[in-house]
Amino acid sequence: MYAEFAATLIQTRQHFAPKRLHEPGPSEAQVQAMFRAAAAAPDHRCILPWRFIVVSRASRAALGKVFAAALRARDPTASEIQLSEARNKADWAPFLALAIVREGGDEEPDVPAQERLISLGCAIQNMLLSAHAEGLGSGLVSGQSLQAPHVRQFFNLGECERAVCFVAVGTVQKPRPIRQRPDPATFVTQV
Repeated sequence: MYAEFAATLIQTRQHFAPKRLHEPGPSEAQVQAMFRAAAAAPDHRCILPWRFIVVSRASRAALGKVFAAALRARDPTASEIQLSEARNKADWAPFLALAIVREGGDEEPDVPAQERLISLGCAIQNMLLSAHAEGLGSGLVSGQSLQAPHVRQFFNLGECERAVCFVAVGTVQKPRPIRQRPDPATFVTQV
């Protein structure tokens, strides 16, 4: 019973761009369920090499200004339309959280950065599956601005921390067909 449910959940999960996610967003109970699912991710030596910062509705305008400043720093010729589009990205999804990996600088220097990143990836996938199980849509978004000094300062990232992506969750108003998944024979070999 659980295996069939899990397989269906995994096979039917889809990515939705944040601008395609609408209200209602997840309830507080659903958000907590997503984070409990994240906590079940593999974590070698239990160092918790990642964290999330939820972007509240009250902080969205400030984040939009940070996105615009990051674009302006990267491209001084950005038009007002491009700057406006950058600002608007902060308002797209009802729920938005920044996923951050800690690549070192702790008591476990022998846990490599790629293992820490894999742990974060598992935590994110667990969150996405949890949202999908609740009937919500979700997606990830990254981009050049994530590494911009403006963004790092806004989120108060530590020296060994790296912003990886935003996790966006909301209601999908226009579902679409599930994309064709690759056959395992195309990506699995034996030695």
